[in-house]
Amino acid sequence: MSDIIAADQLRLLIERIERLEEEKKGIADDIKDVYGEAKSTGFDVKTIRSIVRLRKMEKHHREEAEALLETYKQALGLD
Repeated sequence: MSDIIAADQLRLLIERIERLEEEKKGIADDIKDVYGEAKSTGFDVKTIRSIVRLRKMEKHHREEAEALLETYKQALGLD
């Protein structure tokens, strides 16, 4: 009996994962569409992606990354 319950639980978990994967794909397609809209409006998508990535970071991590980037740029004479 417990083997049947375990198999049912496993099947339900796998089905949930499959549904979530489909939702994730749909969301990824929506995000791609928004980037396409931004590009067609004249915005630079690469810059928007950078801003999105920066906004995900905690402030102190963002400041650390910016300071490190500035240090590397100075070391390479890119200022």
